[in-house]
Amino acid sequence: MQFTIHQKSDWQKVADSILPEFKNNILLLKGNLGAGKTTFTQFLLKNLGSEDEVSSPTYSIVNEYNSPRGKIFHFDLYRLKNIEEVYDIGIEEYLDNSYLCIIEWPEVYEAELQDLNFHTMSIENTGESREISFD
Repeated sequence: MQFTIHQKSDWQKVADSILPEFKNNILLLKGNLGAGKTTFTQFLLKNLGSEDEVSSPTYSIVNEYNSPRGKIFHFDLYRLKNIEEVYDIGIEEYLDNSYLCIIEWPEVYEAELQDLNFHTMSIENTGESREISFD
């Protein structure tokens, strides 16, 4: 699926469109700094019925949210330097015990996910819009 958005409220259409396509409990979010990964997550969690305040997990590395469907974990692996640091945060336990895991900056862990089913969303900030692909 491909989307182009021009304003913050357009994220709602993206969340509405991809939520019915979710078949896996892992979503990899890729995009440069400021692309809108956390903003998208805010819209997605609202659609999932979460009343929690969504914020970037840049410093905490993982944020936990509640939803009527179950626990949602939101990761930001940007500051992790290697796979050992990812294992140190207990990521496998989160993956096994969640309704959904959203992973920003997944590159340090991506090779380990190859045997699992996941979705990927890539966001490119063009300056005038955001170009989004979801699969």
